Amino acid sequence: MPDSFDVVIVGGGHNGLVAATYLAKARRRVLVLERRPFVGGAAVTEDLAPGFRVPTGADDVGLLRPEVVDDLNLTARGLRFLPLDPEVTAVGDHAAIRIWRDAWRTQADLMAKSPRDAEAYPRFADLMTAFATALDPLVTMTPPNVAEPSLGEQMSLLRRALAVRRLGKATMQQMLRVPPMPVRDFLNEWFETELLKASLAVDALVGTFQGPFSPGTAFGLIPRFSPAVRGRGWCFVKGGMGGLANALASAARDAGVTIRTEAEVRRITSRNGRVTGVDLANGDRIEAPTVASNADPKRTFLHLVDPEELSPEFLVRVRNFQTTGVVAKVNFALDHLPKFPVVGDGMPAHFRISPSLEYLERAYDDAKYGHASRAPFLEAFVPSILDPDLAPSGKHVLSCLVQYAPYDLASGNWDKEREKLGDQVAGLLEEHMPGFEKSVLARQVLTPRDLEDRFGLTGGHIYHGEMTLDQMLVLRPVPGWAQYRTPIEGLYLCGSGAHPGGGISGAPGYNAARQILADSTRRAG
Repeated sequence: MPDSFDVVIVGGGHNGLVAATYLAKARRRVLVLERRPFVGGAAVTEDLAPGFRVPTGADDVGLLRPEVVDDLNLTARGLRFLPLDPEVTAVGDHAAIRIWRDAWRTQADLMAKSPRDAEAYPRFADLMTAFATALDPLVTMTPPNVAEPSLGEQMSLLRRALAVRRLGKATMQQMLRVPPMPVRDFLNEWFETELLKASLAVDALVGTFQGPFSPGTAFGLIPRFSPAVRGRGWCFVKGGMGGLANALASAARDAGVTIRTEAEVRRITSRNGRVTGVDLANGDRIEAPTVASNADPKRTFLHLVDPEELSPEFLVRVRNFQTTGVVAKVNFALDHLPKFPVVGDGMPAHFRISPSLEYLERAYDDAKYGHASRAPFLEAFVPSILDPDLAPSGKHVLSCLVQYAPYDLASGNWDKEREKLGDQVAGLLEEHMPGFEKSVLARQVLTPRDLEDRFGLTGGHIYHGEMTLDQMLVLRPVPGWAQYRTPIEGLYLCGSGAHPGGGISGAPGYNAARQILADSTRRAG
């Protein structure tokens, strides 16, 4: 290991690895410190039972930026995408709807449910794709300084405005009115089939402490239609999500990055407003002029940084950054695939149990008052259908995201309620797949508290913080500090708590690395 480093990355999640590799390719000496025995953060594959391996965190890579895949040559490093088509199967009490990558194929499936919805769906998909495409360049740029935008930032914003204008007056009007709308109201304008509306709403609601009636939730529909998603579609990774982590780690090491696992950072050190390095839990001190934290903003500023280096106003804003998680994961090892009568032609690799918008809102109502949803919505993945190596021959794994399961319970605690939640999820799956419970060989329940402990996610929030309008773009993580820099000179954020937010995209790490390099070039000049 070199005697000194130019940059220390706190946390070996996917964004930390992306940032480290870009910096190393620019001839910076980079050290990545990861407290777990392996890198990847929430993009990992872990053992559930002998022979059974599951994604304990994230499940898919639909949002992964093509720039990152190409620049880091990840496919040559073993990253293999397993596309989902249909991308999702929406399951209700007595019906199922398949949503395909091809909008026209989805239209054909919808015709039997509602000719009106069948006619509307391609137009809806076209509008949302145009919307997402117009905004997509914002994903891979540093947010502008709104108070004092530079000439370059002004020109970039002008180009975005012209791109939106070219979409036409009707589309521009929709783009102005959609973001603050409840997703229920927006979808009700387009469709009448509850099962279709509920499945689309899930895209906007996953990971957020909001329901479909909440203002601003329609904005969450946009990422599903981004060019990154439409270009590759929603995908699994061969070998589970750990396949992505392995490819990123390979790219980092080949670029010259030093990676230390089982190296927990206890403190980010600083002096007189300037970062000086990090202290490890084992007593080691590592000096560096630049530190990039892949930890979430609350963990970074409230636990790792000396509070005397931060202003009271900044600390108040960080404390008000919303990070209350509402997602649990329940993973199953299955002896065989049970029958799924409502689907009819075999188990889908990705399905949702979310019958209606009212169902989703009732699930949210429980969480508002500190209770796990009596009838949660489930987003289930069966990656072993496309990747049989994840389980013994003829057997399978099922990874199930459960919402709403609030981090703080009004009564009791998750140590007592954990297995009750697992029983509830298994029972709900049994309702739709008779015989499911008999097929279960092993089970793992990860509550928001467990996600916090395992992955270092404050509040168990899978996106490092709410993806709401007041915590996005120039407001993420807090107003005035959306450009990856922090009030401590030389300290940056490179994780999902920074723009453009959560999901397995690599964009925060990609953007942060470029900002660090730009700042160092400016200082050198």
